[in-house]
Amino acid sequence: MNKTFDVHGPIRIDLQLASGDIRVDHAEGGVVEVELTANDPDSQELIDNARVELRGNELIVDVPNRRGGFNLGALFGGRGIACRIRCAAGSSIKARTKSADLTVSIPLAEADIATASGDADLRDVAGDLSYKGASGDLTAGDVGGRASVNTASGDVSLRRVSGQLSANSASGDISVDAADSDAKANTASGDISLDAVVAGEVAVNSASGDVTIAIRRGSRAFLDCSTVSGDARSELEFTGEEPGGTGPMVHVKARTVSGDISITRASAPADRTQEVQA
Repeated sequence: MNKTFDVHGPIRIDLQLASGDIRVDHAEGGVVEVELTANDPDSQELIDNARVELRGNELIVDVPNRRGGFNLGALFGGRGIACRIRCAAGSSIKARTKSADLTVSIPLAEADIATASGDADLRDVAGDLSYKGASGDLTAGDVGGRASVNTASGDVSLRRVSGQLSANSASGDISVDAADSDAKANTASGDISLDAVVAGEVAVNSASGDVTIAIRRGSRAFLDCSTVSGDARSELEFTGEEPGGTGPMVHVKARTVSGDISITRASAPADRTQEVQA
């Protein structure tokens, strides 16, 4: 199935596809293109009954679920449905899948993704990012708004979060290259790494996973860290009092059972010329 719609500017994508592969790329010339390709006869029947339509600036792609229970063939290569959407940069996406992988090569305005075992690989998101998954991994670039992530065993890797961060995982690792605001992260056995924390409240909890938090140079830090049987070390001084100075304040509260805690200093941003010592 191939459909082309005339539309200028970004759109909102509402997508439902249980299994397969999804790609969202850039489109030229003020159009939106949708291509659904079946890799087996059962998938072709699903495509024949799919709903693909544009309502205003909202694109609806709704592929029905496979009937007759779960098909083991969907787990192997060459099966399932390949979905290709081409649209303008700055579009938003709401995606609901079971095992379909999602790759987005354009910057998004917002992203709302729920999946079971599918992976999501996103570029930058100007606004909020919401992700719920079981075993799928999430990778994203810069998030300009809030980031809310909940996963069981999937790994989470974000480049930068400007708004509030809330990340929860059971056994998956959580890694954020830069956090500009409040951050909460919780795991059971997964490791947590928050680099270049600038300001706000940072609350991190892990049972057996290791915790690494890097405070940006120029920011002051008040540390409240404890572990039962793990090691706790810091490049910053544990004073029990808020440090003086005029830089942004970071309140860090980290707890582990057997995991190690490491507090370090991140490198200074390019436009910062003066460091405020914690």
